[in-house]
Amino acid sequence: MEIILIIGLSVIVGVLGGIFGYHQFVVRKKEYAKQRAEDIIKDAEKEKENILKAAQIEAQEFMIKAKKELEEEEKQTRKELQKWEKRLQAKETNLEKRQAYLDEKIEFVNKKQEDISAIEKELEDKMQKIDDMINEQKKKLEEISGMTSDEAKQQLISSIEDEAKREAAAKIKKIEEDLRNEAKRLSQDILITSMEKIASSYVAERTVATVTLPNDEMKGRIIGREGRNIRSFEKETGTDLIIDDTPEVVVISSFNPLRREIAKIALERLVNDGRIHPARIEETVEKVREELFQEAAEEAKKVVFDLDIGDLHPELMKYLGLLKYRTSYTQNVLAHSVEVAYLAGLMASELGLNVKLAKRAGLLHDIGKAVDQEVEGSHTKVGADLAKKYGENEYVINAIMSHHGEIEPNCPESVLVSIADTLSAARPGARRERLESYIQRLEELEEIAKSKDGVKEAYAIQAGRELRVIVEPTMIDDDKSFMIARDIAKNIAEKITYTGQVKIVVIREKRSIEYAN
Repeated sequence: MEIILIIGLSVIVGVLGGIFGYHQFVVRKKEYAKQRAEDIIKDAEKEKENILKAAQIEAQEFMIKAKKELEEEEKQTRKELQKWEKRLQAKETNLEKRQAYLDEKIEFVNKKQEDISAIEKELEDKMQKIDDMINEQKKKLEEISGMTSDEAKQQLISSIEDEAKREAAAKIKKIEEDLRNEAKRLSQDILITSMEKIASSYVAERTVATVTLPNDEMKGRIIGREGRNIRSFEKETGTDLIIDDTPEVVVISSFNPLRREIAKIALERLVNDGRIHPARIEETVEKVREELFQEAAEEAKKVVFDLDIGDLHPELMKYLGLLKYRTSYTQNVLAHSVEVAYLAGLMASELGLNVKLAKRAGLLHDIGKAVDQEVEGSHTKVGADLAKKYGENEYVINAIMSHHGEIEPNCPESVLVSIADTLSAARPGARRERLESYIQRLEELEEIAKSKDGVKEAYAIQAGRELRVIVEPTMIDDDKSFMIARDIAKNIAEKITYTGQVKIVVIREKRSIEYAN
């Protein structure tokens, strides 16, 4: 009995111990789970803080980058606005000059109209007096002649026959003259129609460019220690940098427009960046040079597309783009080439010729000017060699070679290119020239002609490209007329600077005048 009791107590104690142990295990498990949960919560909070911090940093970096991009875009927009403002100012100046010139012309025409009206009135009075005199002479003749009616009738018929013959000869001569004038008028109409459809603008080119500085302290940074920065800049760009007492301005001087443009843009970027040292100068100049060449290539592509002349060889496209930075007598060569292409195309259209060929030849006629500083020979020869090298046809090559008369044209389109080149170069406003110097040159041409013995009058026409000289027929014979033309041409070549050629036309006209009273 005691044993059973002991066993029972042992079982109870064991059960109670198991229950207690299990309870302790459960308690420890809960504490561990609780601790683990707290650790997870702490880790999650730390992760949350890290994510928030990273997001804040990323947001700040994005805001800084966006602000920088906006500032850069604002700078570019401001530069574009400044460029457009300069172009508008240039156009306004040109319009004002043109308006002043037109006002002078209108005043001159009005004055001439008044003079003509006075002359017409004087002629009417004289004609009336002449009619009165004729009537009076007829009356006297009838009184003196005493002719029979048949004799007077026969004499009148004979007189009428002679007069009719003279009128017929004059009529034939007038018809021939009208035919010549009509042919001339038709050719003028074609030229005028072509010119009226052209609307081009030119920006005056100069040999210097100015760069505005934020302050005068920047001049010292541009010069650098012992002048190393300015020497490096001039070496890399091939230009002269002029730094004088003018406040907040630096002048870039070069006769090469491409170098001048590269130097101007590079210096503006260096000033805006603030880091100016030889290595930075070299890097910036090279980058700007690449950008300008790329811009020139894009401009050439746009021109070729607008003219619709088909594809050009990539190398010809490169040379064509370089004409954007080339000038001839202050006229931009690329703009001039485009204008020649349009004029030649318009004239070819009027005449029923090959429009695309005329445009293509007109666009490429001055292509040699892109490289004629580097290659020996005239720009026509260099251009023809380039065109031949890159697969242009014989007509385009001939147009390039013949547009200055070096060889004979082999097709009508070549002639049109030569005419369009002359029109583009000679029209008012194409080339930068003061009105005073233009008038002075015309007066000098006329004075040279008038200084010759036997010259009655001289007129410079066609913008100074033709000089018409009228001589006294009693003093100058045909042989002397030829010698006067040679002497005038020689004197013009020695005394006057001009482009192209001046045609001297000596006119000798003998008139025999008699009056029948």
